[in-house]
Parts: sequence; C-alpha cells; structure tokens
Amino acid sequence: MSNEEALKQYDVHLFRTPDGYTSDIAVFTITSRQMAQYTPPKMTLKLMLIKRALLNAEGQTNIESGKWALPGGFVQEDESGYDAAKRELEEETGVNNIHIQHFGVYDKPGRDPRGWIISNAHYAIVPEYSLSERKASDDATEVELFSVDDVLKLDLAFDHYDIIKEAVNRITNDLLQTTVAQNFLPKYFTYSELQALLLTVTKDPAISSDQNFARKIKTLPFIHAAHGMKTQRTSKSPTQLYEFAGIDVVKPIYTARY
Repeated sequence: MSNEEALKQYDVHLFRTPDGYTSDIAVFTITSRQMAQYTPPKMTLKLMLIKRALLNAEGQTNIESGKWALPGGFVQEDESGYDAAKRELEEETGVNNIHIQHFGVYDKPGRDPRGWIISNAHYAIVPEYSLSERKASDDATEVELFSVDDVLKLDLAFDHYDIIKEAVNRITNDLLQTTVAQNFLPKYFTYSELQALLLTVTKDPAISSDQNFARKIKTLPFIHAAHGMKTQRTSKSPTQLYEFAGIDVVKPIYTARY
C-alpha cells in the first residue's frame, strides 16, 4: 500500500492532539566581581528570567502573569522548536546570536493550566557581555539576572522550577566536564581564578581545597603554565599564570586522577 492510499484511510480525528507546543530557554552567565586587592574574584552563576506581563501581545489576560519565568513561547507551524526558541528569546529579551542547545521535553500532565502543552527546553551559558543589551518586550515586563540560589526561591511560572533544576545540572556538567570555563577567564589566568569559577557549581574537595587545587592544576593535561608569566592580581606574591592548551579532554576533567 502506498503512502497516498494509507493517508486516505488515516483519520486524524481519532487521536487527541496537544493544545500547544512551546519552547523555553535557560540562559546562564557567570558574573565576576573583585572584592579586594590581591584576592581572587567572586564569581556567581546567574540565570536570565523574564517577568510575565499582565496582558499578552493580543491584549488578553496573561496566564501566570506577574511571575518570573524562562523566556519562551509557542512554536509556529512553519518553524522548529529550536527556531522558535531563538525567536522567542530575541522577542522577549532582545538577546540574539548565542548558541543554544536542546536538553529536554516537558510533557507532564497538568504542567500548564492552559491545557495539554508540551515544551522543548533549551539552555546556553554565555559571557555576561552577550546579555548586556537585554531589554524586556513582547510578553515580558522585566528581564533580570538572578543567582541560581535566588532563582530557586522564587515563585516561578508553570513547571519552570523543574526545567531550571535540570538546566543547572547541564551547566554544571559543561563546566566540570568540558573546557567551557575558558570562555569566562582571561587568556592567561591563575589557579585561583579558575577555582573560583568552578566553585560556582561545585563544592567538590578536589576543587574547593586551595592546596589540593593548586597541586591539581599542575597535572591537568589540557592546561599549561604560561612560561615566564606571573601576576599579583590575586595574591601579593607573584603567582603563576596558566592557559588552556586547546586539546581534547576526557571527562571528568578536574576531579579525575592524572
């Protein structure tokens, strides 16, 4: 039987279809603040959220209005979930030209009061300057960066608490199992600057112990000491500078034994 013949027998009305298909985007960054001279910076993992407007773009009362939420919205029939995520991110926050990755589908019954709504979840981790032009528009009245600790205390829309928890796990894996950390450090960095960055997502003793990590960084095959280069920006005594070597690594990269 050909597809044409099979389609003649197919009755779409036999099957219940979802009431909507959406995409949500968790965009993370790491902020850095120098607290005092000769000390490592204080780094904080932050997430960008929007506050849902009282009215939607059509002037109707918005569902979950006034709550903080991930940027996102409905997928149009002529685009993919990924394309919708990029479009909604720009429409609601003004942020574009960042690389996002899909990580999950959320379809638990009752997750959305509007009905059977299935959502694709995406995430990204980008330098803070990539979010410097953020500006709320469309269905959003505000767009802000929150520390992850503060985010998880908010009254969030829909099931965004669950989505954010999983997104944090993905970002933690990226920082600890890839060399994405180099996007948030100077080309030449001290061991304490790298340590401060990794401590935004872990309390692993192999990283949190200054003595242990100072020894560990010397054994990591994907990081090299920058020959003849030292700095006093994180210590009164001149401290060795390091750089990423640009080689493939095997996970987990900071806690494994080499």
